[in-house]
Amino acid sequence: MPFSLIAIILGGGAIIGFIAWFGAQTIGAEVIAAGWAVPITAALLCLQLWLSAIAWRLSVGVQTVRMAHWFRIRWIREAVNSLLPVAQLGGNIVGIRLLVHRGVSGPQAGAGTTLDLTIEAGTQVLFTLAGFALLAAIDPDESWMPWVQGGLITGALGIGGFIIAQRAGLMRLVERSAGLLKRLFPNLPLELVRGLHGELMRLQRDRVAVAKAVALHLLAWTLGSLEVWLALHAMGIDVSWEQAFVIESLGQAARSAGFAVPGALGVQEAGFILVCGLFDITPDTAIALSMVKRARELAVGLPGLVAWQWAEGKRILRRRRAAMDDL
Repeated sequence: MPFSLIAIILGGGAIIGFIAWFGAQTIGAEVIAAGWAVPITAALLCLQLWLSAIAWRLSVGVQTVRMAHWFRIRWIREAVNSLLPVAQLGGNIVGIRLLVHRGVSGPQAGAGTTLDLTIEAGTQVLFTLAGFALLAAIDPDESWMPWVQGGLITGALGIGGFIIAQRAGLMRLVERSAGLLKRLFPNLPLELVRGLHGELMRLQRDRVAVAKAVALHLLAWTLGSLEVWLALHAMGIDVSWEQAFVIESLGQAARSAGFAVPGALGVQEAGFILVCGLFDITPDTAIALSMVKRARELAVGLPGLVAWQWAEGKRILRRRRAAMDDL
């Protein structure tokens, strides 16, 4: 929490500094001009979450839970990760917990979510690679290629290392740490961590489900470029679909690099300034684009947090009523 608070202060300060430096009035006017696009981009975000929920369902391999519940839990998972200082981890734990309450076994929910996260991260590397390929096609300037190669190699090694660690028994290490986890989290049922490795290996062998999940995540990533294209056109900036794709893919890569900063505050804005500059889009417009994306994130995420607290509140009330009945 101390690190998160420091990161929030620094990230928020960076955003304020960017806005003050590049012109608050100009940025505000551009955000207002694009205001009508926020509901549409929020709807597109919901579509992305729906596709991600289907991919998650395929990764976990459970068909008994209704699709509406998968979407709601994926919505809550995204809201927690995006809006709370949990370093992109808390939402996944909340998602596993909610799946267990829906009747999914703990090992299957944990292993399936781990597989889903691996696929999501891997497809983002592919999405970023596609963005760089498009950039190379429309901009022959190769001065940035060493940075591109370094970033891609680092991302590929990270994903590859995570997969190798899974195959080598990373989940077994989690299982062996069950006692420590129980001391840290007294209410954690040990059955949630038993059998994680075997379950993950079983899910990974379903090649058809994995391939479908990869395709769905790639489609969800690609839809983000439509948000960029729409927001920039609402501000009066004429960009091609290829340019919007590059801005989204590299902008999301920058945001992911700042995963330790809650909401990637400041990191997302800096990333958009650098990427938009490749197409002579001014920094104030790049910051306005980031603000539009944050507005649609809040429009979708805040109700998600309310839905999470509502679900937890109902569960607590049911427990208290059951305890009162036992008395």
